[in-house]
Amino acid sequence: MTSKELLKTLNAHQLAYVDLELKNPANGEYMLTVFKLTPGSKLNMLQAACEVAAESSTGTNFMVITETPFSREMNALVYDIDKEHVWIAYPTRLFDRVGNVQNILTYVIGNVLGMKEVSGLKLMDVWFPPAMLEQYDGPSYTIDDMRRYLDVYDRPILGTIVKPKMGLTSAEYAEVAYDFWVGGGDFVKNDEPQANQDFCPYDKMVRHVKAAMNKAVKETGRKKVHSFNVSAADFDTMLERCELVRNAGFELGSYAFLIDGITAGWTAVQTLRRRYPDVFIHYHRASHGAYTRPENPFGFSVLVLSKFARLAGASGIHTGTAGVGKMKGSPEEDITAANGILRMKSQGHFFEQSWASITERDGDIANLIKQDNNGKEILIDDEWRGMKKCCPIISGGLNPTLLKPFIGVMGHTEFITTMGAGCHAHPKGTRAGATALVQACEAYTKGIDIREYAKKHKELAEAIVFFGKAKK
Repeated sequence: MTSKELLKTLNAHQLAYVDLELKNPANGEYMLTVFKLTPGSKLNMLQAACEVAAESSTGTNFMVITETPFSREMNALVYDIDKEHVWIAYPTRLFDRVGNVQNILTYVIGNVLGMKEVSGLKLMDVWFPPAMLEQYDGPSYTIDDMRRYLDVYDRPILGTIVKPKMGLTSAEYAEVAYDFWVGGGDFVKNDEPQANQDFCPYDKMVRHVKAAMNKAVKETGRKKVHSFNVSAADFDTMLERCELVRNAGFELGSYAFLIDGITAGWTAVQTLRRRYPDVFIHYHRASHGAYTRPENPFGFSVLVLSKFARLAGASGIHTGTAGVGKMKGSPEEDITAANGILRMKSQGHFFEQSWASITERDGDIANLIKQDNNGKEILIDDEWRGMKKCCPIISGGLNPTLLKPFIGVMGHTEFITTMGAGCHAHPKGTRAGATALVQACEAYTKGIDIREYAKKHKELAEAIVFFGKAKK
């Protein structure tokens, strides 16, 4: 059917949630979205879209007599449609005024995902207007700050996830971290289930990691970073864990706070951002696959998750290995997400998002976007002009032999890589695995093929043999 024919099929309730002639939806009054929509058997595409707009804003499944002229102004509006997708505009006045990401997502991926009138509903992209960006924190401590602390530039920050994922004592955990750091690595992280287990008490783990870091820094002459999982059953415990780390004697910059953002919740993410603006807030996306896997007709895309993480103030979020590693993902999905949170202006699946807080016609913003695209740090002393970057964190099945292939797909080195088994499975152990990773990175920066570089670097040579056999 044509748009006009589809409009004729709508009832009075549905008509209140559509305006296919909406003038300038990007005028700043609306948050814009694109859903991939599969109607149920009883509704056509536009009917289903209007029911989605109603359920995800002011309405329910029937028109109610308690509506007011003002409440109708808060209706979400379907403003475009094609065979697979619907474009819906949400008045930004719908949302909690204190920069509440949880509140937005309660609308757009809340009850609406459970509607029986649809057979598929996936939020593919979102666009935030400048006035809306003003209400949200955005990142404070960024990868640029971490680079300054580590004195690491023009390459990825090289990290690891301690493995085995669970079961090491606090001392054994610290020993693995120490071996990675003295092998040349920069960044160690708790795995996402790390907590206060009986075999690895949280306070002892923190103390031992601090001692291991001190020793590694003394031996290597290089600063190091550890990311502590502070996710907990309640906010009091979460903040106690943060304060435990703060009071353990770590130098500011040498630690990050990891939060399991989906399972712990957006309120936990934003609490950390607001309480600790001088700390790298590390968003782990455990359980994201339930929403983001492409074969799942319900949920949201990796890009949408990543954009909301930036809006909430995460310093970095895992964005996937674009099919290079073990996790499900493609360059179109994962690299679009990575660049969507890293740049001041980037093209998403449907929207071009600017993270500027002032008009793009302003010459200063145009200059900032140009500098940002050229790899220069921006928003140093003019934070009012835009929202700071969120760092892609790359993990899941990478090893030293895959570093260059992933950089080739990524197109740049503005990320943290956290290789787990890619370092700890090295035949000579974690220290050699870290050294092999450093050597693979050196080969990349020098423009030398890793097999050629491996002729004079035994750890890398051993990694190439081992992971080559493992691949077979």
